[in-house]
Amino acid sequence: MLEVGTKAPEFTLPDKDGNPVSLTDFAGKKVVLYFYPKDNTPGCTRQACAFAGAYEEFEKINVVVIGVSKDSAASHQKFAEKHGLPFILLSDPELTAIQAYGVWQEKKLYGKVSMGVARSTFVINENGMIEKAMPKVKPDTNAAEILEYLTAK
Repeated sequence: MLEVGTKAPEFTLPDKDGNPVSLTDFAGKKVVLYFYPKDNTPGCTRQACAFAGAYEEFEKINVVVIGVSKDSAASHQKFAEKHGLPFILLSDPELTAIQAYGVWQEKKLYGKVSMGVARSTFVINENGMIEKAMPKVKPDTNAAEILEYLTAK
């Protein structure tokens, strides 16, 4: 996983409508980039809904929220519609950004080892540098913790 003070890797990925979105599109703005395992699973839904609930607060402080998983753009479209998600969801089936940010990791579940997305969040500053890196975040408190971090400064 990338460390604080590292240049955030550039990426261009399709959003839920298939439009290409690049990190450089948000130069000069703070970006909350969060990686999650899968659309419409209990933890990922709670995390997305928490970000949706806090979205207005993020907008007030001029912060862009982007969620990334390896799900398809069509899956993101349904996920966003079902839960009223107002922020950007990016599809990364080739694991381009997921691997660049070091969140494709070995996971253990019931003794079975597999590779998957480790739920992680990054705050990228206006200059494209990683300002905060949070591995193994909790779905229910992630959005609030990030908001608290951003507004306490």
